[in-house]
Amino acid sequence: MGSSSMMDIIGSMLVAGILFLMALRLNAGANETSAVYNSSYILQRNMTTLVGIVEDDFRKIGYCKDWQKIPDPSKALRIADSTRLRFWTDIGNDGTLDSVTYYLGPTSELTDSPNPHDRYLYRQVNNNTPQPMNLGVTQFSLRYYDALNTLIPFPISDPRGVYFMEISMAIETAFPYKQEYVNDPSAYQVFFKQLRLVTKNLRNR
Repeated sequence: MGSSSMMDIIGSMLVAGILFLMALRLNAGANETSAVYNSSYILQRNMTTLVGIVEDDFRKIGYCKDWQKIPDPSKALRIADSTRLRFWTDIGNDGTLDSVTYYLGPTSELTDSPNPHDRYLYRQVNNNTPQPMNLGVTQFSLRYYDALNTLIPFPISDPRGVYFMEISMAIETAFPYKQEYVNDPSAYQVFFKQLRLVTKNLRNR
């Protein structure tokens, strides 16, 4: 009778241990799912913010409330490179012509981030201090097309031939639940591509 009771106790402890381990595994899985979901939500929100800023600026290339200050829209683009764009526009819609520059910084700047790929995307208005947009940007690339939708090769010495632009951007979280940037970066990355950005002032020639 005593031996049977001991076996029952041991059996109960084994079952309890198994159930406890299962509960721990389920809890860990739930925590990981929640962390990945929250990370994905933050990435989507950051990308939406970034796209809104970039598209709003780029769609106003060549615009000025006082049109006489930029009568030739073909001169609105000043620099057109793969990761750098400088153009004229009227940021404050006040009739003042502003110079706006976007460019991608090096990965070495973000030393506090464990992500080896993220970097600053800079936005500079006139001669003001460039403002870094640290939203986990890992890619910001531009391509340009002429009036016949033909890709213009780099380097572009005369931006007056640009009629359309293609924007590609990617952002990644700086602190993922698991450090798997190399093995599976898609789990922590959101990608955006605008195939043909319509900037009407560039086409108004």
